[in-house]
Parts: sequence; structure tokens; C-alpha cells
Amino acid sequence: MKFRSDPSIIRGSIAPVVTPFTADGAVDHDSLRTLIRFQLQAGSHGISLGGSTGEPSAQSAAERIAAMRTVAKEIDDRVPFLPGTGSHKLDETLQLTAAAQMMGADAALVITPYYARPTQEALYQWYATVAREFPDLPIIAYNVPSRTAVDIAPETVKRLFTDFENFVGVKETTKDFEHFSRVLHACGRSLLVWSGIELLCLPLLALGGAGFVSAVANIAPTAVARMYELWEAGEFDAARDLHYRLHPLVDLLFVETNPAPVKWVLHQQGLITSPHVRPPLITPTDAGLVKIRELLAEGGDLTSQIGDAR
Repeated sequence: MKFRSDPSIIRGSIAPVVTPFTADGAVDHDSLRTLIRFQLQAGSHGISLGGSTGEPSAQSAAERIAAMRTVAKEIDDRVPFLPGTGSHKLDETLQLTAAAQMMGADAALVITPYYARPTQEALYQWYATVAREFPDLPIIAYNVPSRTAVDIAPETVKRLFTDFENFVGVKETTKDFEHFSRVLHACGRSLLVWSGIELLCLPLLALGGAGFVSAVANIAPTAVARMYELWEAGEFDAARDLHYRLHPLVDLLFVETNPAPVKWVLHQQGLITSPHVRPPLITPTDAGLVKIRELLAEGGDLTSQIGDAR
């Protein structure tokens, strides 16, 4: 909670951790604690849970709240905690956001409601409702049109940023890089913008972005955090070198649907007890594993091992 009063300091690599499951599909809280210790030791600047990499749509609200509670307790205010609290249902979004606020989250990451394809006015009203309900909690929109079938427009972000003091930023997960620039141009650079697209993480910093919420931080957290730190220190060539060295691991993430490849790697590293993903996802196929192993061999020097995290 200590970062809640000044969300402008929530910057850098915010690791969007997976939700580990046991082999029979239950949420594995012991492995989740291990993952958080791993991220803290590796130098991640913040932690998120419940974004796309965390399989939130395959979990009940009660499961998500219990997992958030485990993470919040393990972080213990050492770095910012930005849980994903969005759903396709408003009542569930409010329930999850209320729970996050009570357990000390520093901000709530609220996905655009999926499947229904609301208009821009409907999106404005959705986020306005959340912002009004929790005036003391920073609200961050999570824009991921590839999964939600709706894109929150720069003008809508500007309306929310203008109308609500606690609407502080947006996680942009769109490959349209012009969109990043138009959002910052519309709102000004006091809006906090994080990239959720791995290969646009470093470019966003040149536009004045706050950092990134990159799934590759699950398997190479030190490298992802270091890339941000190098850029901030003005060591641009070194930051670019890391950006390009991360390419194989970025490709690995999407050999099959994220987070199945990530969970397989984390299981191989001993960080989680099972690579289980919940339906409709499946663990990587044999053909997928061939490619995953190839890419891991190519970029594996950047993956951090568990060390003393267990």
C-alpha cells in the first residue's frame, strides 16, 4: 500500500506472474509464493497477478481473491503490487477491486470488458463506475484488443484521465505503436503508460512510457528489469543489446498460447510443481516443445534460475 499515495513512482518492469496450478488443477499457493520470492530476488520493480498470463477467466472470483491475498502477503510492501481485478462482469470487477484495495494493493489493473464489444461511451462509463467506487485506489486500464475484441481509444483514455484523479494510467497491449504515441499525446506524459507487448517495451520508453508489464519477465526477470534500468541510466546501446537478446525468449512465449510455454519452462526450472493450464488451454504439444526447446537454448543465458527462492 505504501506506493498507492504516489502512483507516479510505480515504474520499470512489473512482472505479470502466472497463476500456478497443481497437476489436478487447483491453485498452487506454495508455488505462487515461490514465484514471488523469485521475482523479488531477481530485481523486478513490481508484480502483477491476474492479467492474461495469470489465466483469470479460468478462475472463480474466490480463487482470484485468495491468490491476490497470497501475493500481497508475500510481497509485504517491498515493491508495488498491481493485481488484475477486471472481468467481463461489472459486479465481479467491483468485488475483485474491493478485495484488492482491502489487502493493500497499490493500484488495480482493470481489463476492458471482453466479448461484449462495448462502445467507447460504454467503456467510459465502465471505468468511471470503477473510479468513482474506489476514489482512493489508483485505477489502470488494461487495453488488450487481441483478447477482448475492443480497443479503448486515446480520446476515451483522455476523458477518464481528465475526469478522475485516481485514473492514472493504461497498460497498452496492442501492436499498433502509433496508438501508444496518440494516447500520450492526448493525455500528456503525466499519464502512466506501460507496454504489454514485449518487443515494444523498450521503444515505449523513448516516448516517455513508465515501463512494461512483460510476460517474458516470468522466465528472464533480471534481464527485463535491467533493460529498463540501463535505459534510465542513459546506457542506450546496452539496453538495445538486451532487447535483441530477449527476442528468442519473446518468441518462445507465443509458440503456443501464453502462458502454456511459460509454465512449461517454469516447471522445468523447478519454480512451479506442474505446467498445468486450465481448459480451454492445453500444455504444449510435442511439436510445440521442439520449438520451445530450440528457443530456450538460443536465449536461455538470460533466464534466471531459482537460487534460494524455494
